[in-house]
Amino acid sequence: MTQTPSIVDRIGSSGGRIPFSVEFSPPRDADAEARLWRAVREFEQMQPAFVSMTYGAGGSTRDRTVRVTGALAEETTLLPVAHLTAVGHSVDELRAMVGAYADRGISNILVLRGDPPGDPLGEWVRHPEGVEYAEELVRLVRDLGDFHVGVASFPEGHFRAPDLDHDTRYLVSKLRAGAEYSITQMFFDVEDYLRLRDRVSRYDVEQGAKPIIPEIMPITSLRSVKRMVELSGSQLPRELSERLDRAAGHGPEENRAAVREIGIELATEMSERLIAEGAPCLHFITLNFARATREVLARLGLATSVR
Repeated sequence: MTQTPSIVDRIGSSGGRIPFSVEFSPPRDADAEARLWRAVREFEQMQPAFVSMTYGAGGSTRDRTVRVTGALAEETTLLPVAHLTAVGHSVDELRAMVGAYADRGISNILVLRGDPPGDPLGEWVRHPEGVEYAEELVRLVRDLGDFHVGVASFPEGHFRAPDLDHDTRYLVSKLRAGAEYSITQMFFDVEDYLRLRDRVSRYDVEQGAKPIIPEIMPITSLRSVKRMVELSGSQLPRELSERLDRAAGHGPEENRAAVREIGIELATEMSERLIAEGAPCLHFITLNFARATREVLARLGLATSVR
């Protein structure tokens, strides 16, 4: 396997300007794949530090994820991060997945326990021949070769965690297992991110020095963001929810333009605050469209950021 830069090295070599990165999702059909590649080519011109490719619940997009992530590595100048989830997979299958990524020249992997298929908020059941926790998956991947591993973190706390202290201990255990950085779940209050960062540093100074990359979603649809928040177990702040409701209106169709303007404005304001607070990178959920993220980057003066 040709060794590629680590995410920590890449975001640390941005020349003084905060780097940005983007998240793609595996396409469901040929039309969606064409749309994804249009976005890929647009972002390629903007030179993100890295791009990540998500992974369907229960491994539902496994083959497509491997194929598209491999194509990103082989056919573009982008640095891809492959997602790998434990749910629904045996240890042998997980090893095979890592091997498939390695065969495509991919050495950066984001490991997650993953959501149960069908109901992301339902009971999580370990595969009888799999692993129980993401910490175990971190060790599995690290033991297989010279891979760079990241994990997920949760500014509001994971919805399954009984409290924030428990959530913090679990994140630190993943970092101690060999994860080099974490990418947060989307959030809409920068204070939640800052409190997460402080909690990790108080619990373990060494692990707290590792990058915690904030994930930002420029809202373009009230219906879409409410659905994503519902499935993730996170929350929309009440004031923001009410503001979006007013903008959406009460007609049969929401006022997408008004909602979108609030979403772009909020993502820009959050990004400005995160930059001021020393965030290591800005990671944008794109839903396989480039326009909203491009607008936020333009407002931040980062649209032509160099790697």
